[in-house]
Amino acid sequence: MDKDAKIYVAGHRGLVGSALVRELARLGYRNLLLRESRELDLRNQADTLAFFQAERPEYVFLAAAKVGGIAANNSFPADFIYDNLMIQNNVIHSAYLNGVIKLLLLGSTCIYPRLAPQPIREEALLTGPLEPTNEPYAIAKIAGIKLCQSYNRQYGTRFISAMPTNLYGPNDNFDLDSSHVLPALMRKFHEAKVSGSQSVTVWGSGTPYREFVHVDDVARASLFLMERYEGWEPVNIGSGQELTIRELAEKIREVVGFTGEIVFDSSKPDGTPRKLSDVSRIHQLGWRHGIELVQGLRDTYAWYLGNLC
Repeated sequence: MDKDAKIYVAGHRGLVGSALVRELARLGYRNLLLRESRELDLRNQADTLAFFQAERPEYVFLAAAKVGGIAANNSFPADFIYDNLMIQNNVIHSAYLNGVIKLLLLGSTCIYPRLAPQPIREEALLTGPLEPTNEPYAIAKIAGIKLCQSYNRQYGTRFISAMPTNLYGPNDNFDLDSSHVLPALMRKFHEAKVSGSQSVTVWGSGTPYREFVHVDDVARASLFLMERYEGWEPVNIGSGQELTIRELAEKIREVVGFTGEIVFDSSKPDGTPRKLSDVSRIHQLGWRHGIELVQGLRDTYAWYLGNLC
């Protein structure tokens, strides 16, 4: 991408979008198109098309999405499928109509079957039932992948997709009602430390395995793929390393400095038992993650202390 190219980062205030903006700025890209949701509702087809017609972006990073953890997905399934379908449909179609050179759709490894063989290869897509707790979101993202592929096939567009594993980092959502597991645990341990509580309760049994990747690594991988990948199949972005929720909780407890007990509430859902992504495709292309989990947790907690406390 030319440094003066018009680049639209959809969802620039979110976790991934803000990381993309930081990385683009660091690399010297100067012509970024940024709109907050109150300025441009991407669920509105007419408004989205009018934006593309007026601004004519050359490259699009589609990071705008409605996201959340198990509790949010269980509580608002209609919102998760409707909002994400509308955002993707409008942005991808407008990108085609207005001659966007290349578009990258960002999704999630939750698109894969609940019991997919581990580690999960991109070829596992649509080979089995999804995890029920995030099925509406996953279906929307699968539709986004297929939309990109269909436009490539029919219209010759260059629309690609990437599926990051569990994300964390600066600008994460720390709201206990809607956040993912890592920021929720970080906030719980912090508040327990401040209040002098003797224990912190964690949803589930603590036995499921999860993989995490720092959002700054995802931003770097996204730019890497935008410049070097032309395939139609999605590409996993991850660390290729996993740990149990219990181990994650223990690491966060240590980083935060909480000395109390961890209690696991097995009456709450665990979600997918294991979700390790196969990252051999992106490794073969030449990209690997650079931020290890403990350092990433320290950086994220420092950001949390500086911005939300």
